[in-house]
Amino acid sequence: MHWGMRVGMLAAWLAPLAVQAQQVDLAAYLKQDKFERVKISPSGAYYAATMPLEDRTALVVIRRSDMSGTAKITGREDSAVDDFWWANDERIVVAMARKEGSRDEPVTTGELHAIDADGKGAKLLASPLGVNDGPHGSGVKFELDRAVFMEDTLPSDPNSVLVSAVPLESDPSIRIEKLNIYTRRRSVVASVPVRRASFTVDAEGRVRFARGANADNVSKLYYRDDDKAPWRLINDEAVAQRREFPMGFSADGKIAYLQVEQAQGPDAVMAWDPATGVYTELMRDALVDPFRTLYDMDGRTPIGVSFMTDRVRNRFFDEKSATARLYRSLEKSFKEEVIYLTSATSDGKLALFYVWSDRNNGDYFLFDAVNKTADRVFSRREWFHPSRVPPTRAVALQARDGTPLNGYLTLPFGAKEGARPMVLLPHGGPFGIFDQWNFDDDTQILAEAGYAVLRVNYRGSGNYGRALMQAGAQEWGGRMQDDLTDATRWAIEQGIADPSRICIYGASYGGYAALMGVAKEPDLYRCAAGYVGVYDLALMHRGQSRRSRSGKTWAGDWLGAPETLAARSPSKLAERIKVPVFLAAGGKDERAPIAHSERMEKALKAAGVPVETLYFPYEGHGFYTESHRREYYTRLLAFLGRHLGGGTAK
Repeated sequence: MHWGMRVGMLAAWLAPLAVQAQQVDLAAYLKQDKFERVKISPSGAYYAATMPLEDRTALVVIRRSDMSGTAKITGREDSAVDDFWWANDERIVVAMARKEGSRDEPVTTGELHAIDADGKGAKLLASPLGVNDGPHGSGVKFELDRAVFMEDTLPSDPNSVLVSAVPLESDPSIRIEKLNIYTRRRSVVASVPVRRASFTVDAEGRVRFARGANADNVSKLYYRDDDKAPWRLINDEAVAQRREFPMGFSADGKIAYLQVEQAQGPDAVMAWDPATGVYTELMRDALVDPFRTLYDMDGRTPIGVSFMTDRVRNRFFDEKSATARLYRSLEKSFKEEVIYLTSATSDGKLALFYVWSDRNNGDYFLFDAVNKTADRVFSRREWFHPSRVPPTRAVALQARDGTPLNGYLTLPFGAKEGARPMVLLPHGGPFGIFDQWNFDDDTQILAEAGYAVLRVNYRGSGNYGRALMQAGAQEWGGRMQDDLTDATRWAIEQGIADPSRICIYGASYGGYAALMGVAKEPDLYRCAAGYVGVYDLALMHRGQSRRSRSGKTWAGDWLGAPETLAARSPSKLAERIKVPVFLAAGGKDERAPIAHSERMEKALKAAGVPVETLYFPYEGHGFYTESHRREYYTRLLAFLGRHLGGGTAK
């Protein structure tokens, strides 16, 4: 480093660190939402909604006429509702999941419940967990070697649903079954020719696509014309060098819609004719992949897709279709926000739309097609008023090798122009995950504390095409890390970040990137914070390899050869780190075991690096308990405040 720069940085370290920041009221971020996901019943008489509790998530039914509760399903401690479906006008099927941590998606357990809207007929339909003597189980013994997952509600058969039955083994072969939602009776409908398959069903309830992979992790897509036709392979990733993802079928079942990866650039949406095998491109964004499929009022027929760039924009296959026209009409009333149809009544007279943005956690509006009115019926985290939440804007830059990178920048509310303290916030994952234009708690907490917050979709991220994601393979600590470095330097050059007051903080892979960042660029950052991170890649490689044959393949393909991992593991590079570090982890974390943080802490102490830690023995991959989350964010803000000068927690 140039001596003049050293003197400048020393002066900055000695100068007062005051920034225009206020204390952060953590209560607003820790407070449980009343309702999260909501769907209207086919008759329009009820809503079903998920209700978060501290140690589990419940499914509740609300009568629309008087908004009173009529039914409720809860699982075991640390359980969550993975998804739920109105199987007919009166009965709901609920899939349960297990919470492993606030930074991880709940893991589905293969357990299905059902209940009538009036609270009667509660029944555990299927479970791989053995005999259930609870009120919904009644001592019934289930098939212990298979988890059961919902595939389709079968509108033509109100008494049954279509499910996949998955053996409790690594890389399983799966069969399709019909499940009676009143009697629990199951019958086998089909088997499939590829392991770890997911399925796509047509309007008649016939399984037409199966997409999966064997232990080599090579994606294969199979198709059949109907229940009696043989499966035929229509895409093999090893041959085509791309993956294809079924989105659904046209209303008449004659055309399939596919999301198809491209050699360069983002994925395309294709119409595929099974009779001729002809692909026709319907739409493709210049920058990003499809973000979400948009469905017609029936909830199963694709009519378009959303794309996420500087905001989310909806595009339709046919702009003149009735549902497309309804979207466009409502969009005129919600100009700064995005709308999405979650559910509708079977007669199409009532439709429930979710309305959200980077500043709004989300509202549910009920559209009445007869009276042409839209009324707000539920709000998520309504205590965050959008007018007082700082906006998030898209940014674009280039990595040192010319690779285009995209991300998001959030400045404190009412921030003046000029360089200020900044936190670089790399996302977790890392592969296929991406930072989004949305209300992100970490981002908003840090912005409220007075920091500029930069999130960048480094190579390996999703949403920007196959090539960018594949470019992250075996680049942990390499070009993936260089992308974050280049984004930090870009923020300095743009006058966004004060070069003497930048910290890097992340969770999961983001925690790895934070510690690797200060090891690889010891003069660029003033501090680093890692939350439930992985810091020893050899340890991670062994853990993945032991899980399954596909896990071993993944570790080799995406992490790299075991002999290369020490040089890219922060726990082996602690002597290079020159700035203070904060580590937080949970003792029950299965994704990033606490051993990673303990090894990192030990190495930092041996190297004489100041390190603070916060460990909770009974938390997982991210803290769920409110008191633990409060302590975590209080400690994090205090740590950043000492080194950057921002606000602390109330």
